[in-house]
Amino acid sequence: MARAPKAHPYTSGSGPIIQTIEHLRRSFPATVSADTLKKLGIAPKNESYLINMLRFLSVINEEGKRTDRATKAFNLHDDAEFQRAFGQMVTDSYVDLFALHGDATWKLDPNALITFFRQADQSSEIVGTRQANTFRTLAALAGHGEVSTPRPRGKSSRPETADKKSTQRQKKTKDGETRAEAISTKVDELRKSALGLTVRVEINLPADATQEAYDKIFQSLRKNLIDGR
Repeated sequence: MARAPKAHPYTSGSGPIIQTIEHLRRSFPATVSADTLKKLGIAPKNESYLINMLRFLSVINEEGKRTDRATKAFNLHDDAEFQRAFGQMVTDSYVDLFALHGDATWKLDPNALITFFRQADQSSEIVGTRQANTFRTLAALAGHGEVSTPRPRGKSSRPETADKKSTQRQKKTKDGETRAEAISTKVDELRKSALGLTVRVEINLPADATQEAYDKIFQSLRKNLIDGR
C-alpha cells in the first residue's frame, strides 16, 4: 500500500547505510534509535539522517520500533530472498519515483535521479546529489548494483601504512647518505686537485749584516710565502 509522500532521505555517504542494514540483518533490536547507532559507532553525529531513512523505508515506525514487515525481511538468511523483500520495501517507499519510471528506476543514472529529487523536494544540488546516492546505495542492497565495501570505522580516508612510513624513512636515510657521499667525494677531488709546491729559499748575507737586516728578511718570507698575503 502506497504511503503519503515525504521528503526523500539522504546521508553523506554510502558506508553508514550499508553498515546499518548489514547489522540489522545480523541483529535487529526491538527499538532502534540514534542512541543505538551511537553505541554501534555508525555515522557519528549523523545518526538522525539514518533514523530518518529507516523510518522512510518503514524499517522502524515513528517510535523507533521495528515493523513486522522489516522483521520478516531482515530475518531472511538467504541473500537473494532478502534482496527481493528489501527491494519491495524500497519500491513502496519511493512510490512516486517508481510511478514515473517503473522497473527502469533501478538503473537510472545519477543525473536523472538528482533532477527528480530536486524537483520533488525543492532540494539544493548537494542534498539532491546525496538523495540520489542514498537511493543508489539502497538499490544495490536490493540486488540492483554493486555494494561497495564500507571503510573500517576509525580509519582515515587516506591511511598511511607502516610499509609506506618505512619506505619514506628509508628514502630520507638514503638521500642523506647520498648527499654525505657527494660532499665527501667533492672534498677528495679538491684535495687531489690542490697545487703541491715546495719552495727552497737560499739567502746569502754579508758577514757584517745587522740583526735588523735578518729580521726584515724573515718578516718578508713570512709575509709572502707563509701567510700568503
